[in-house]
Amino acid sequence: MSAQKIAQVVSRLDVPSDEGDLSQQSHEEWIFLNRNTLDMKLLRDIQAALRRIEQSTYGVCAACEEPISAKRLDAVPWAKFCVRCQERIGAETAEFDDDDFDSAR
Repeated sequence: MSAQKIAQVVSRLDVPSDEGDLSQQSHEEWIFLNRNTLDMKLLRDIQAALRRIEQSTYGVCAACEEPISAKRLDAVPWAKFCVRCQERIGAETAEFDDDDFDSAR
């Protein structure tokens, strides 16, 4: 989202003229907040990678302590886990999310 668009979202009237304007306003605010959240997460991940460089642990998987492949680091320079451990963590997270969904029914 451009700086001009962000300024428009932030500075618009508090009272939209109709339901269509309210819907558009809500949607734009939702997009802005989600994009901002993703940007902040990426910034934290990059800062953590820089700390790992300073600590000489960059490129070492935080789970299995094996080297992270150069191909993975080229694709995701802030990677904290090797592909195998990242897939395992992702599967565990998905399983946890599924259990939460099942128990909510």
